[in-house]
Amino acid sequence: MLKLFAQLLYFAFWIFGIILIKNNLIVVIKKDTLEKTLEFIENITVDKKTLIALGVLVYLISSFSSYVVFQARAASDSSYIAPVNENGELVDNDPKTEPCPLNGQLYSKAQKEKWEQRRPLGIMVQNNSEARPQSGLSSADIVHEAVAEGGITRFLTIYYCEDPKIVGSVRSARMYFVKLLQGFGEYPLYAHVGGANTPGPADALGEIKDLDWYLYNDLDQFAVPFPNYWRDYDRLPGRATEHTVYTNTQKLWAFAKKSRDLTNVDEKGVEWSKDWESWKFVEDAKTTDRGAVKSIKYGFWDDALGSAYTVSWAYDPVLNIYKRSNGGEPHIDLNTKEQLSAKNVIVVFADESAANDGYEGGQHLLYDVIGSDDAIIFKNGKAIKGTWEKLTEEDMMRFFDDKGDEVSLVSGKIWISILPTGNKVDYQSKSPSPKK
Repeated sequence: MLKLFAQLLYFAFWIFGIILIKNNLIVVIKKDTLEKTLEFIENITVDKKTLIALGVLVYLISSFSSYVVFQARAASDSSYIAPVNENGELVDNDPKTEPCPLNGQLYSKAQKEKWEQRRPLGIMVQNNSEARPQSGLSSADIVHEAVAEGGITRFLTIYYCEDPKIVGSVRSARMYFVKLLQGFGEYPLYAHVGGANTPGPADALGEIKDLDWYLYNDLDQFAVPFPNYWRDYDRLPGRATEHTVYTNTQKLWAFAKKSRDLTNVDEKGVEWSKDWESWKFVEDAKTTDRGAVKSIKYGFWDDALGSAYTVSWAYDPVLNIYKRSNGGEPHIDLNTKEQLSAKNVIVVFADESAANDGYEGGQHLLYDVIGSDDAIIFKNGKAIKGTWEKLTEEDMMRFFDDKGDEVSLVSGKIWISILPTGNKVDYQSKSPSPKK
């Protein structure tokens, strides 16, 4: 019996050795050592209990050999690659059940846990034609668009529920964008590269100091060190230096936490949303209830710059989204390589005036974004004529229909374009009739 056991043990070691070698796991057992061990086993006298114990040992060796084989094969044969998004991060495939407070879009509980530890972040992004395609616009919860100077538009992008790694190119602050950002709760973070600072009504940097934002929630690139901002001359080759500054939302939130003691609460423990009230949101309209406004088109300073800054939106009734074009070309996000889109496109009209502050580099502008004026709200393929209202700087701009009822927005991305009062917006209610 013992001799038979010795032969089985020898066979087990032999199989185990082959397995280890095939799976690149080298274990060297000298032949003479193995033979002496087996000879020793043959010459000893054992009782039944010992024999059972040795049998268990053989079983464990064979079981371990099988485990090694299957683990190694699983590791070598697997071709699965975990999906990543445009930021190089694992795609969040968890159920989307949590609405973003800023735009109602649904995200996972894991993403909600992230945004609950921070506050809204506004980033100034350039829209000079040389700065296109920009990075990170598709990840913004809300985008505000208005002329910065000379007919060239600029964006105030608001991030809270998404956190792209690359946003830009980043440009300077303007007074009316500061006032719009004030509507997003207590001490919203504000990322920009300098700003209008000529004494007078357009002095954005002076306003930031008056609000006690300076060196607190204000994240001016000149006061925030590398690597929170950086220049990238290769991302858009051949562009002017002013179009090369980029930032990272995650780094800015981390900097605000570490250096400014700003998370979802401020240094006094006050929640950013203490007195803030969100817009109202609704789900997509049923396909049969969607409208027939197929296209939207408007300009800012068309006479000065031709069509380079004309905006158009094409409505997709299947996806219930509006796809954006700028200057006659699809407006692309360099991060995703996809066309920008929105669930809601809102055009607001505001009085435009020149600051006449003696600025030598051109003319600083002012837009009256405090008060009320006309607006057109596009959602679900329909156009709603109404008004916008922002009674104080701390209020968020709200939108009302012609009966005075607040308009509920469709959950998803929101794009707000601010046009000078009197500008025209063209929108087609249906496809042209075929020629007879």
